[in-house]
Amino acid sequence: MLRIITQQAEAKTELQRIRERISTDEIRSIEIVVKEILETVKNNRNRSIVEYSKKWDLPNFKGENLRVSGSEIDAAYQQISRELLEAIKLASDNIEAFHRQHLPKSWVKFEENDVVLGKRYTPVDKAGLYISGEKTSSTTRVLMNGIPAKVARVPRIVMVTPPGIDGKINPAVLVAATEAGINEIYRIGGAMAIAALAYGTETIPKVDLIVGEGDIYVTLAKKMLSGIVGVDLISGPSDLLIIADSHANAQYIAADLLAKAETDIMAAAILITDDLILAKKVQQEVIQQLQNHPRKILTEKSIAHYGLIIVVDSLMEAIELSNLFAPEYLELEVMEPWDMLENIRHAGAILLGNSTPEAVANYLAGTNDSLPRNGYSRYTSGLGVETFMTYSSLIQYSPVALKKIASAIEILAKAEDLPSRGNSIKFRTEGNNPD
Repeated sequence: MLRIITQQAEAKTELQRIRERISTDEIRSIEIVVKEILETVKNNRNRSIVEYSKKWDLPNFKGENLRVSGSEIDAAYQQISRELLEAIKLASDNIEAFHRQHLPKSWVKFEENDVVLGKRYTPVDKAGLYISGEKTSSTTRVLMNGIPAKVARVPRIVMVTPPGIDGKINPAVLVAATEAGINEIYRIGGAMAIAALAYGTETIPKVDLIVGEGDIYVTLAKKMLSGIVGVDLISGPSDLLIIADSHANAQYIAADLLAKAETDIMAAAILITDDLILAKKVQQEVIQQLQNHPRKILTEKSIAHYGLIIVVDSLMEAIELSNLFAPEYLELEVMEPWDMLENIRHAGAILLGNSTPEAVANYLAGTNDSLPRNGYSRYTSGLGVETFMTYSSLIQYSPVALKKIASAIEILAKAEDLPSRGNSIKFRTEGNNPD
């Protein structure tokens, strides 16, 4: 049953519980396993991959076919429907068009006295993409992870993804990877895949940056290896928060809540509204839509544990609770969503109006669905082209320009008790050149 809460104090407590829904004890026990996997892959490389693969549902895996062949990719195009291929291409085009708008541009500015300042952007040399084996999300996840790397012009993009029990990878995933410009794909998953990308093996190259979402083992592996390799977002289960007024459609909202709940037993689906009648209608709609749901058991558990309806006195109170929770996705199912936007401070993606469910962003809007979770949107953003790039500051001073600021630099260096730093200016501006 999807619960309804009307007291703000209880609502805050529940929102915190949901945000912190992975227990510390559970994490500690998994950390021990992950640490062992990372050390084993670091020391034994390909041999450990074969051993772990045999242990985890691939008894006939030998390692010779770790990399997906060109013929497998060609075959994948024949194995999917024409309609699916067209949808993948459409999604690919939209995602690329969106991310090209965010491509950082290097710049140089020429100032007085021949001072030159600028910023130069360059892509990382090698990026590793982790794509989970979940059929429900992997195809679009490939596009949303791979295309920003392609737009950033990363020279080498490596993808790892766990195969099925037959050792094969979903053909739609292979097609999506090709459309995203990825042709180096390895059939490996879990924490050992993250370790292989971080340390390198005889087959899999060591990369500079790892992006992509996975289960708790993958998440903890990325967290433990951060610093050895660059990583993107480290976050937990997905979440959706909807703010709705009395004009919202209960059927739409119930469908959106279930669309989130059906993805993961730990996914959070939350509605905040100032209308108790709407709240009760949504509650009943959820029950109705769950009756013949193909993923009923998982979805029911998710909605029961991490689903919630909060009734508030005003939409401003709803916004305050939303900012406190800092959702991954925020739907504004209200009459004037743009009027609310100024007060929304923290959300990974904001979906405005009754015709913009999360599914639009998941598939075809072109935006990225690798977004901060667990309240992380308070201080970070989702994956984009910038994730795959670094920048260098460009600075050039002429002798005249240096002399104008010499005194100030020398004073600051003296205040910090750094005499050689002061001398590096003094020698240049007072003519004490040893040559």
